[in-house]
Amino acid sequence: MKRPTRVPLQLSESLHKRLRAYTLAASAAGVGVLALAQPAEARIEYTPADEWLPINQTFYLDLNHDGVDDFRFRLVSTSTSMGIYARNLAVLNAESNQLRNGVYSVSSQNTVCASALPKGIGVGRKSPFTSGGFMFEKSHLSTTQNSICPWLRVKKHAYLGLRFTINGQVHYGWARLGYISANHPAKAKLTGYAYETIPNKPIIAGKTHGRGEATLGHLATGASAIPAGRVKPTAATTH
Repeated sequence: MKRPTRVPLQLSESLHKRLRAYTLAASAAGVGVLALAQPAEARIEYTPADEWLPINQTFYLDLNHDGVDDFRFRLVSTSTSMGIYARNLAVLNAESNQLRNGVYSVSSQNTVCASALPKGIGVGRKSPFTSGGFMFEKSHLSTTQNSICPWLRVKKHAYLGLRFTINGQVHYGWARLGYISANHPAKAKLTGYAYETIPNKPIIAGKTHGRGEATLGHLATGASAIPAGRVKPTAATTH
């Protein structure tokens, strides 16, 4: 028996439009659910460095390489003679270079000092930040000597906790410095720095890599503003 020929079903134009709308809506919903199910990646941006701080000049640090100097360091080293007496002075200080930035600080001998943090200390919202402080100050006049602030006691290297902003959002980071000497000429070297890409997320001093989870909301508030490249910090003169 011969089967009847099937005639394709003809759908009205309005029904076609409704079906297309349903398909697009379902696709968008599926993509949205998939995106929410997949956590965004958080990470630490670390930059190795090998920079001697210049003497009697300002050294600027752009922590996230966006072309804006976030912090500045100044290493002062002088030696003068006064008859039979000699006076040596060595000072290193760290300061914020932008409003709302901060340096992890402590008080020593009624002086605001930049903390010399050991590896593993957390840097975050509850850390004691100020706009800047001395890393060390040492004066030597003949047999009289005066020294303040913790970096003179650093044997190898230590970490300076930092707070700064990206697109108005607070981020935390650190800078590692070592080879500290207050003898004339004084010296100090920047050996690396890092920051956490997720706003308001604490960072561990010395941690150079790490992955975590973040919501799409975190990315919308600025965590996606990750620099494409890395550049060395700028200074007028390096040694």
